[in-house]
Amino acid sequence: MNYRRLTLLVLSFCASILTIKAQAPEKLNAAEIKQALNKLEVLGTVMYLAAHPDDENTRLIAYMANEQKLRTAYLAMTRGDGGQNLVGTEIRELLGIIRTQELLAARRTDGGEQFFTRANDFGYSKDPDETFEIWEGEDVLSDVVWNIRRFRPDVIITRFDTARVEGGRMHGHHTASAILAQRAFDIAADPSVFPEQLKYVEPWQPKGLYWNTYNFGGSFVSNHVDEPGYFVFDLNQYNPLLGKSYDEISALSRSKHKSQGFGSTGRRGLIPEFLMHWKGELPEIDIFENIDQTWGRVAGGKEIGALIKKANDNFDMEDPAASVKELLTIREKINGLEDEYWKQVKGQEVDRIIKASLGLYFELAADDYSAVNGESIHISGETVNRSNAAVELETITFNGYSKVVEPYFPLKYNESYDLTDTLILNEPKISQPYWLEKEASLGMYRVDDQQLRGLPQNAPTIEATFNFKIEGKAVSFTTPIVYKTNDRVDGEVYRPFVVTPPVFVNTQQSVLIFPDNETKQIDVTVIAGTNDVSGQVSLNLPDGWKVSPASVDYAIANKGGEFRAEFEVLPPAGASEGFAKAQVTCEGQTYNKGLKVIDYGYIPTQTIFPDSQAKVVKLDLKKKGQYVGYIMGSGDAVPEALEQIGYQVTLLDPDNITAQSLANYDAVIVGVRAYNTIERMRVIQPELMEYVKGGGTMIAQYNTSMRNQPQIGPYPFSISRDRVTKEEAEVRILAPNHPLIDGPNKITAKDFEGWVQERGLYFPNEWDEKYTAILSANDPGETPKNGGLLVAEYGEGYFVYTGYSWFRELPAGVSGAFRIFANMISLGQDTPDSAALKIENNK
Repeated sequence: MNYRRLTLLVLSFCASILTIKAQAPEKLNAAEIKQALNKLEVLGTVMYLAAHPDDENTRLIAYMANEQKLRTAYLAMTRGDGGQNLVGTEIRELLGIIRTQELLAARRTDGGEQFFTRANDFGYSKDPDETFEIWEGEDVLSDVVWNIRRFRPDVIITRFDTARVEGGRMHGHHTASAILAQRAFDIAADPSVFPEQLKYVEPWQPKGLYWNTYNFGGSFVSNHVDEPGYFVFDLNQYNPLLGKSYDEISALSRSKHKSQGFGSTGRRGLIPEFLMHWKGELPEIDIFENIDQTWGRVAGGKEIGALIKKANDNFDMEDPAASVKELLTIREKINGLEDEYWKQVKGQEVDRIIKASLGLYFELAADDYSAVNGESIHISGETVNRSNAAVELETITFNGYSKVVEPYFPLKYNESYDLTDTLILNEPKISQPYWLEKEASLGMYRVDDQQLRGLPQNAPTIEATFNFKIEGKAVSFTTPIVYKTNDRVDGEVYRPFVVTPPVFVNTQQSVLIFPDNETKQIDVTVIAGTNDVSGQVSLNLPDGWKVSPASVDYAIANKGGEFRAEFEVLPPAGASEGFAKAQVTCEGQTYNKGLKVIDYGYIPTQTIFPDSQAKVVKLDLKKKGQYVGYIMGSGDAVPEALEQIGYQVTLLDPDNITAQSLANYDAVIVGVRAYNTIERMRVIQPELMEYVKGGGTMIAQYNTSMRNQPQIGPYPFSISRDRVTKEEAEVRILAPNHPLIDGPNKITAKDFEGWVQERGLYFPNEWDEKYTAILSANDPGETPKNGGLLVAEYGEGYFVYTGYSWFRELPAGVSGAFRIFANMISLGQDTPDSAALKIENNK
């Protein structure tokens, strides 16, 4: 075997607008190459449009991309930042990062592409008017128009209707997405609308706008056969090249939404769906009948179409490389087109087919997943031609730079050529997700660069272009430099390569609650992003707060090493809140970014650099009880928040819960959606009720209603879809003399100030008379919702069911939420050490 070494010398890097995922080089089999050739013959585009991750109809996307062979995209208004997380405790923008990657994994599965607007998922909204107000309506509309002009869909299909459903049964984001689609359809071709975009794109008029009539709530009849304006599709045909029906592909795609628990099972057989015509010319039979999807739609394209058909007809599944010469001729013809859009789209498609037909493999990997500006990184890789075609590697270039590496050697059949050397980085910008670089408003991320808007993720940090001669013709392929390692369990593992600050500073607590005038310790960890870092770490506090020491010297010898600093913080005498902001100096520069790594295995590892700060809150708080047992549901940060106010919290193993073991706790708290996510709750429930009956306090947080769900409380109640989405909605106290309101903290209207995202969700709407309804709230124009906090005495103890969003309020440091939650735990506690007495009595 012939091995050669390649010197890459010194270079800097840039980030293009391409969105290549850091993963193993793509390796298509012969059937997939044939599928790609079939798609090369078709020139058509369709855009699916909805509000959130998981809203998309993955079956329709799979059908359009693989059966109709159209360039297909899903435009999501948001990244799903406001939802719940079933795989971990990340919420808000961190959850948005997870769901972005889940969407990209779904699109790789169903064959679509993924785009976004800058809109932030601020939580459930019952009203599209509220949605537009928070989304800063014209800004989000401009993003929809931008995506249409850039993607140039022939047809747009919406997930949702524009009809407003009384009672808030339709999410305001959903309705808003459909309204935006209609408005954008009407104006995308008007050059006077958002003219600043025309520096990069041209006006574009889609041919038709349709509504995919299936409705999540089941309010609409799905069978519209022979109704005027409706078009039926059998979306579940079988694709023999892919070996699956489109619903089977859809299920695999939908199952990528793991943070939402959307695992799906594919179906076989006829599955019709309907599209209702909204705008554009009304076809007679087929929504694409008036749209030329052949190469005839492009000037000079008919010859190309004939060449592609011939190459496709002649394609040999057992010898894909035999088509390469024909494909190279087609490539030259495509590159000669005047139509820049189709030249780019089909040029990328034919390059992908050529690479796959050759079995051409090449990659470059760094020896670490990160580096600091100015550092040297060691690069290694390989290139292999697994065909008998004449292939030569001429040069390697780096986008945006004049440096050219000229190894020049022929790639003999199936001989691996090693590439190694060192790179020196010369780019100060760290690899922060582009939409998180600047502070966002409640409803919109700030992205000033027009060309970044809509992209699902950052471009690769470093890209290398391999310039080949294939059968005497120049062909280039671009690949990201990644980090690759071998895991003893998972084998070959890839990770995106990132540029980081030289030093990170993490506050170990995200929220510190000061219930009295005693000092508390804030732990700050300095992490080295490179070798030999030193300087000072300090903590900045709001006016009136005091910190000691003022700063701490640190020195860390090795990359990845840590230094722990401890600061004592003294709150002011009165109520106060703000942020303790950590910062660290290194070689005369000041840094204030932390390090957060999201690594769940099923998506690429994500490295984020959040601002390093902890919310500090001085409040008047009293509590009874000390020991809390917590049954974690779908994942939340409530236990950590309770520890901040002095509770000793134990996470309980669902497999080992008995009434006797629970007796050691003053209160047992059931986490959000535990009854939806823990199968053993049916077994645990009698033990919990026995615990309450014997004098314990149990608090069950919100769950959704599911079939075969055990009765959650000692007496029946019905969970509805009632929710209060306005975080500033008035909360009325229905039982002012109840111990939950009267003490140990006297609850008033002030305790409901400063709430975030919402009041609560999935409130019971019917309950046994033995429950006391404590609070009432409602969104504007709606009837009061009184079931958000129900309390019942049972035996010697208390049971509480609450749909109020403690899982959002406590981690956010909302003062009143802590006071109310402390009162819930305090129910039935005669002394702060009651649990200790219980433990002693059980001996």
